[in-house]
Order: sequence, then structure tokens, then C-alpha cells
Amino acid sequence: MTSDSSLARRVVGHLFAAQLFAFLLGAALTMGLELAKVAYFRTSLDEFATYRVSNLVIRSLAKREDGTIRITPVPALVSELERAPQLKFAVFDEARKPLVGSSPELVSTLIKTGVIQITAAHLHFNLPEDHETNPLGYMERRWTPFGWLHVAIYRQKFRWDDVFGYVIDAIAWMAVYLVAIVFLSAAAAWFAVRRGLLPLRAAARQVENIDLATLDQTIVARDAPLEIRPFVTAINAALARLNASAARMRRYTANAAHELRTPLAIMRARLEDAEEPTFKSDLLRDASHLQAIVEQMLIAARLAERQATRDQQVDLVATIRQIVADYTPLVIECERNIELDAGSTLVVARGNQRAIECVVGNLIDNALRMEPVGGTVIVRIADDAMVEVVDHGEGVDPVDREMIFEPFWRKNEATPGTGLGLAISKELMDRQGGRIWVEETPGGGATFKLWFRAETSETHANLNDERSSLRRNARS
Repeated sequence: MTSDSSLARRVVGHLFAAQLFAFLLGAALTMGLELAKVAYFRTSLDEFATYRVSNLVIRSLAKREDGTIRITPVPALVSELERAPQLKFAVFDEARKPLVGSSPELVSTLIKTGVIQITAAHLHFNLPEDHETNPLGYMERRWTPFGWLHVAIYRQKFRWDDVFGYVIDAIAWMAVYLVAIVFLSAAAAWFAVRRGLLPLRAAARQVENIDLATLDQTIVARDAPLEIRPFVTAINAALARLNASAARMRRYTANAAHELRTPLAIMRARLEDAEEPTFKSDLLRDASHLQAIVEQMLIAARLAERQATRDQQVDLVATIRQIVADYTPLVIECERNIELDAGSTLVVARGNQRAIECVVGNLIDNALRMEPVGGTVIVRIADDAMVEVVDHGEGVDPVDREMIFEPFWRKNEATPGTGLGLAISKELMDRQGGRIWVEETPGGGATFKLWFRAETSETHANLNDERSSLRRNARS
């Protein structure tokens, strides 16, 4: 279907084709019924030869020098007479006078009996000397090169190609009716389709007025036909999704500067009081926090634009062990502890390594903020590519466990952080086909869980071989 095709034209075209097919099918069925009738009643097939023989007689008409018309058999009619010796034919003008060349037996019988005076379009007859019950003769008013004439045929003989002639004759009689019906039906269909599509045109006008500022509007499908309502409903659903995404983006844009301003203000305050003993470490922590947020936003944007791969083979144990090692100085300075619980088994996940580093780093950073002084943050890696970051702080209320992943959500203004980290972490996990959720830590606190797409055992074996090879090379 081309971009400029018309639904109305397609419907009318299909209707035209369907009517033509129905007409031809009806003609074929009629022909089949005629043949079945002949077979059932054991009547003669010779009637089917009427159309062909009548045409031969019409082709044999010729005008003489005196202006009169006579029948001069053409070679084809002569051959037919040889094939059917009992064949007789006659032609009468509109004044019911026979033309020269007509069979005398037919002329005398038809004039004598008054049959020729009948103005019917066609009729069947028998000569008096023939006592068969089935009619042997056929007369019809036909259009000829010399105007309307009455053509009578008697004792014609059937040929198999007469079946097609019979069908053509039937179609010819129905041609005017067929053309009229088809064009009238097409006009009616065109009008009906155009009228029926008016609700769709009205819906299109509604869509034309929708932009980013009015995505909350919906298309009214009340007057739309039942066949179009699913399409209109799908558009409304798409608009609702776009509106939700646009609202989320507006909130993101409107609050990003405000929320990021908090750590920047803290850094500025520290710079103004550079004599504090912890000045350097505090400044480094704030800079790391800002850098983590910016990097998370960057990798989220790259994944959304498909500029970063989502199908890297990531060694979770090695990756997270390095992250824990990087956080160790900060953990010691904060007077907390961190513990990595990972076995010796290789755990490989499918995803983006930088995104995984951002998510795990963000959860460790949040856990260190929530963990009481002297407490221990636990990072646990399971064999099924499940990662847990456990703290023993205040925990997360069950009613808030879904809201905490919304952008800029904080339980209250006293809650530390920008409210961006968990939202970006959820987006990063979604982009990689993983999951993130929070549960309660036994004894109090929050346990954030990450689920990644795990690799196959074959991949594990290959990576183990690579790791063993690297170790052997290092020892040598």
C-alpha cells in the first residue's frame, strides 16, 4: 500500500472486483445448472448451438443492389449445413416479412401459426411434422448490421465450444445490467465509505492539534466505527505513554539543577572553610559523589541511544571486588566496614560493564551513608548472577519501596542525597534487561538486590580458561 493510496478507492475497487467475480461465478454456476438440467432430464444439448448458428446466419446477411437484404450463406454456414443436414434457418424483418434465403418450411409454419407476430424477445417452437416433446427451434430478436431482425434456427447441432458461446450470449444480455449495477454500487460504496470515514477525519484533526504541551489530550473515539476504535484506542495509549515520558523528562530537567546544586553548595562551603582538618577528604568525597551522578546520567543516556553495548560478558566477582577495593579508603575514613561475600566460582553476567559499575557503586555509596558508625556493609554475589548490597540502617518502609526509584524522590528534606542515584540505577538495570529492588535486612536495614542476565556454563568455562591462562603467564 503506497503512502498516497486511498482507503475509499481500495474499498470500492475490492467491491468492484468482488461483484465481477460474483457475476462470473454466477454465470459459471448457471452454465453448470443448465448442463445438469440437460443431463437430468435427458434433453438435447443442441440448444446450446443456437447462439453460434444464429451468428453464422447474421454473418450471411447481405444487401443486394436493389436495397433488399437476403441470406447468402458464408463458407462457415455452408460447412455447418454439411455437418447438420437438417438445419433450417429464417430471418424476418421488423415488418415480419421473411428475407430471401430463408427456409420455406420455417417461413410458412411461423407465418401460418402466427408465431412471428409474437413480440417476445425469444421463443421456442417445433414444426408440425416433428412430434418430439423437446423444442427443436428457437427464434430471437437480434441486432444485426442491418438493424433489428428476427432470427429463427431449427435443428441446430451441438458442438462443445457452444458452451462458451452460450455463456457469452448470457453475459451480453446482462452486460448493461451488470455495468449499471456495478457503477451504482461503486458510487454508493464511495459515498458510504467517505461518510463512514468522517469520524476518522475528525480524529485526525484532533491529532493535528496535539504537541508536547498538550500530550494529555486524548482522541474522542465515541463516534468512530467499531473497526477504527482499536486504532484510536492504541493512539490514545501511545499519547498517554508519551505524556508520562514527557512529564518525567520535564521533572528531570526542572529538578536536576536544583538537586545537583546541593552537593555543589556543600563543596563551596568547604572551600570557604579550607582550614578544617577533614577538608581534603570531604572535598574528594563530594567530588566523587558528583562525578558518580554525572557518569550514571551519561551511561544511561548512551544506553538509551544505543551508543553503548548491552551484551558484554562481565565478570561480576572481579568487577565488584575492584569497586569494593576502590571504596575501602572512604569506608575506613567514614569509620565503617565493608565485606565482600563472593565464592571462587566465576559469575558472568550479560550487560554493560560501566553501567554495572555505576549501579553497584551507587548502592555501596548509599549503604555507607545509611550504615551506623562501626557497622559493616555487606556486598554478596550469588552464583546465579544475583548481587546484594546490605546495610543495617533505618531501612525502607514497605510503602516506599517502589517510590524510592522515582527521580528526585526523598522521604523528607532531611534525607541526604539528591534523589537521582536510585532512579538512574533502575533505568540502567532496565536498559540491560535486569532488575533492581529492595527488601528488609534481617535485624533491620535495607538490602538492595540486583539481578542480571547470567551467561551459559560454556561461556563460564571459556572465561575460566582465559583467566587460568592469564595467571600462568603472570607467574612465568
